[in-house]
Amino acid sequence: MRVVFLGTPADAVPTLEALHAGGHDVALVVTQPDRKRGRGGALVPSPVKIAATGLGLPVVTPERSREIVGEVRDTAAELGVVVAFGQLLPTALLDALPHGFVNVHFSLLPRWRGAAPVERAILAGDAETGVCVMQLEAGLDTGPVYARESTPIDDTETAGELRARLVRIGTEMLLRTLPGIPSTEPTPQSGEPTYADKLTVDEFRLDPGAPVTELARRVRAGNPRPGAWIEVDGKRLKVWRGHVENDPEGSARFVPDEVQPEGKRAMPYPAWTAGHRGAHPFA
Repeated sequence: MRVVFLGTPADAVPTLEALHAGGHDVALVVTQPDRKRGRGGALVPSPVKIAATGLGLPVVTPERSREIVGEVRDTAAELGVVVAFGQLLPTALLDALPHGFVNVHFSLLPRWRGAAPVERAILAGDAETGVCVMQLEAGLDTGPVYARESTPIDDTETAGELRARLVRIGTEMLLRTLPGIPSTEPTPQSGEPTYADKLTVDEFRLDPGAPVTELARRVRAGNPRPGAWIEVDGKRLKVWRGHVENDPEGSARFVPDEVQPEGKRAMPYPAWTAGHRGAHPFA
């Protein structure tokens, strides 16, 4: 099938590579513009741009997706495939291809529509999540669904680990689903929607007095970004991993496993406590 691919972060690269390897004709790759990174402020291309260039595929990097309606239409592609592109698509673009656009979304819609479905599922304590291949429309993740697959969330799994699993599930499901999309009527979403708002750094501040399950979820959901943290002696201490420890009397406490002091590398929590003279925040 001749397709246009829209994606930006590293999470979208496996799907692009699988489409190319699977014999689909990727007529155009659309990704976010190069952004300044690091202390020097050098312009750095998105992971999808790097991958597409390596595959010899044509790439465009519009500031706004409405700028490339004509260019997408001129590809004569049948379908657009979207994985974590990072921009809402205007109706004019959605209508530019004969079979529209499908999105690989990392939740069981209509639960967790929006920007951060993986992290919100962990924060909420969901027992399962999944992937939907859905038809894009003007609303935020409101379109009907071509295929869905659920998977349990392990209670030690970080957002990065869960997302990597969902990328594999979604890529395989997309490749199975893609050939039948032109002749398939997708199923409307049903149920009460919830919304996965963008993450903020402040909401990952840890309160040692909070319930231990909440602390554990916050740490898992913040890994690898933006990172759960607590202020110690006026500086931020990031907590990358931890676990809930039960004592013989039936009470529980949260124990960090891996932390990162401000301006330093990550280290085991016991190594940090051994070198820290003040009170330990999770003692």
